[in-house]
Amino acid sequence: MSQYQRLFLIVGADMRHTPALERAAALAHATGATLHVSAVVEELDTLGLISGDEHRNQSRVEDSRQWLADEATLLHENGIRVSTDVVLTRDPVGAILAQVNDIEPDLLIKDVQHEAAFKRLLFTPLDWQLLRECPCPMHFVSAVHCPLPRIVVAAVDPTHPEHPHNDLNETVIQAASDLARQCNAELHLLHVCDSAQTHMADFGAGTVTVPGFGSDVRKSIHKVFEQLAARHAVPVERQHFLSAPITRSIADFVAHSRTDVLVMGNHPRKLLERLTGSTTEHVLDHTLCNVLAVKAVA
Repeated sequence: MSQYQRLFLIVGADMRHTPALERAAALAHATGATLHVSAVVEELDTLGLISGDEHRNQSRVEDSRQWLADEATLLHENGIRVSTDVVLTRDPVGAILAQVNDIEPDLLIKDVQHEAAFKRLLFTPLDWQLLRECPCPMHFVSAVHCPLPRIVVAAVDPTHPEHPHNDLNETVIQAASDLARQCNAELHLLHVCDSAQTHMADFGAGTVTVPGFGSDVRKSIHKVFEQLAARHAVPVERQHFLSAPITRSIADFVAHSRTDVLVMGNHPRKLLERLTGSTTEHVLDHTLCNVLAVKAVA
């Protein structure tokens, strides 16, 4: 049986054939899953400063409904079981989460919504909010070079094998493996060893670095990484152990490799991460990266 039985695609009100739509259609066709497509139309509200808001809102809803009907016809003709709806809302996050609760999808698919840096200082981007609140796996699509992914990379963190969130590594690898299997894609494993993290601060002793300590820690982490790869039968040529600042290194890796989907984990964030954004959230800002974000099994 396929891993995916119900796929949920979120589209905007701009009525374009986007990379996320192409990826959702390809996954639905390959897996036999049903596809529900929802157009989320953010309600115009000028507080009475401009008349006709209600008429414009209704017109946008009708245009979206007609566009979805045309797209659904094409999807049906390609053998995909599809349903559609249009949601007019002032709260896009709340509306999407309500639909997730009703549909219980195996995967939510959405185009990456890139925001200017100054906007992120004023409000939390929609994608970041979904990463923090949505309970189901989410596939954020930036660009599609092939309808189905050919290389799926699981990003893992073996730095603390005894950590209570270590089961997230297993969840990430399982999600990546399932996606790769259904798409006949290669499964790769990635870890970025950030030298800034290999100091005594990690062990509660301040920020003083002991000579040779970072090298020893790196070797230890690499060994755990190799053991994790061996446990999941990932061959050496598909193992990527990098040393650099995490977010930049991941972006460079994606840009210079043939990675189609990067599978990353979501876990409860500390206060600072909630204010500045987690690694997964910042990776979404890279225009070449398609991310599948999963949470640890409760």
